[in-house]
Amino acid sequence: MTPSIPFQKPLLRPYQREAVQRVVEHFRATDEPAMVVLPTGSGKSLVIAELARLARGRVLVLAHVRELVEQNHAKYLAYGLEADIFSAGLGRKEAARQVVFGSVQSVVRNLERFDSSSHGKGPFTLLVIDECHRVSLETDSSYRQVIDHLRECNSRLKILGLTATPFRLGQGFIYHRHYHGMVRGDAESFFRDCVFEQPLRLMVKQGYLAEPRRIDAAVERYDFSRLLPSASGLFREEELNRVVAGSRATPGIIAEVIERASDRQGVMIFAASVAHAEEILTYLPTQEAALVTGNTPSRERQALIDAFKAQRLKYLVNVAVLTTGFDAPHVDLIAILRPTESVSLYQQIVGRGLRLAPGKTDCLILDYAGNPWDLYAPEVGSPKPDPDAEPVQVECPSCGHANLFWGKRDGDLVIEHFGRRCQGLVVDSARTRAESTTSTSAMTQCSFRFRFKVCEQCGAENDIAARRCHGCQTLLVDADDKLKEALRLKDARVLRVSGMQLEATHNGKGLPRLKVTYHDEDGATLSEWFALETPAQRNAFAAVFLRDHLRAPGAPWRPDSPEAVVGGQRRLRAPDFVVGRKVGRYWQVREKLFDYAGRYRKADAAE
Repeated sequence: MTPSIPFQKPLLRPYQREAVQRVVEHFRATDEPAMVVLPTGSGKSLVIAELARLARGRVLVLAHVRELVEQNHAKYLAYGLEADIFSAGLGRKEAARQVVFGSVQSVVRNLERFDSSSHGKGPFTLLVIDECHRVSLETDSSYRQVIDHLRECNSRLKILGLTATPFRLGQGFIYHRHYHGMVRGDAESFFRDCVFEQPLRLMVKQGYLAEPRRIDAAVERYDFSRLLPSASGLFREEELNRVVAGSRATPGIIAEVIERASDRQGVMIFAASVAHAEEILTYLPTQEAALVTGNTPSRERQALIDAFKAQRLKYLVNVAVLTTGFDAPHVDLIAILRPTESVSLYQQIVGRGLRLAPGKTDCLILDYAGNPWDLYAPEVGSPKPDPDAEPVQVECPSCGHANLFWGKRDGDLVIEHFGRRCQGLVVDSARTRAESTTSTSAMTQCSFRFRFKVCEQCGAENDIAARRCHGCQTLLVDADDKLKEALRLKDARVLRVSGMQLEATHNGKGLPRLKVTYHDEDGATLSEWFALETPAQRNAFAAVFLRDHLRAPGAPWRPDSPEAVVGGQRRLRAPDFVVGRKVGRYWQVREKLFDYAGRYRKADAAE
């Protein structure tokens, strides 16, 4: 008789064990939704399986595609445990066992199967959502319907999300606080805390992922530089088509891809549109290539994917359908022929080729769309405000937190940034220090604002887009109302600022002064003078001038003379409007409007 082989449960890598531990610690302390960020190919399925194994109550694991449902279920079975599958795409609708792996589309259509009384097993205590960046804030979305139903059955439901890219276009970061002590998304974010994150660079360095090797294309590329994303944050397909349709660059690009792929196992090509993908397919070896789009019938799509995974096909062209939930470890060449709207999407695309596989040493990345993203750069979390902007680190002068904002450099010097409020988390003074340092949920966002508008009633600093004061709840004076009122007054002058001139000069008594002159388009001017001789004068200058005029507010730049201010003019910005009032024979600057977004035309918008 052959002796039975003892069962061995999967071994977790160190970072997977740490992720599990942090999730357990979080849910012991609170019921607030949490999330874990793990790069593509890092083994999220194993983390899910371990958490489901440790859970004392019922567990529902949701995913948006059947491939992920099947993948996650298989990892749980590897523990020698049994679990149900609830997915129409997989031909199974079981929900009786303690652990259920389901597709969100199937579950939301059968919510009665997930009631507390169903199967006599009691309510679900843990909901795990894979690729949780797909969870919409809309209350009628499929995920939210499932969440609301499970919460009706159990008000203390624990909800965990896992993703490689915790970012959603049009929303930004999908969680509020990060365990490293910083705020990322809005306070209204559904997921409250990111309790663990494993950096992609570290995964590659430790040998858990294949090295991405980006090669500069030797042929003509597409020029998407003039395209701007729509209000949703996505590029419009018709605009993408205008760039790529019939482009003379396409044949040369595909010829280079084929040449580079001669010693490669699997090639994924990301096209800009369906028409573009269809053209690309005509240049690839007929028997070795296939195309998958959102319109490809489910059965045909699965057959093509299976053929590619079995390496019966070498090239797989797709249009925005294989960026998540697709696992083909042998892929070792990624060709990007489309612009990507964010570093998150870029990471999702490249991540398709970073899994380890026999005979694979690296993954070749060929980018023909001029994507500006650094694969290892963190997501800033807000739309890029300027084509020349890049991620810059800005230290908060109040709490010392190193913020990551969009900005611009001059060498190593950050001369401009677009941050509004510090992202640091600080100890909540309303609680004891012992309580406040135990978790990010007991901390509050630093109150320092780099850019703000002041409430005229209570003096509180508010976000530049706020309509009501957060301090006294007074309706803030609208910038358009200020301009409208000033334009009605005979003793007021309103300048639509087209330029700002700095001059180191002297006053009538021969004392050194800084003269700042604002010019409008019609030649009118208003000026103000500053003294910087004493510490008190320099502090006043910093408070009334630098705080608003610095292109990188919060920077520790404290010029001690008019000449120093003039020499650092590149650090300063001009206001959009200046309002002056006549006092005796002279005009005085009374109001300066920055970050204006009202109905009056600014000088830089002149036609």
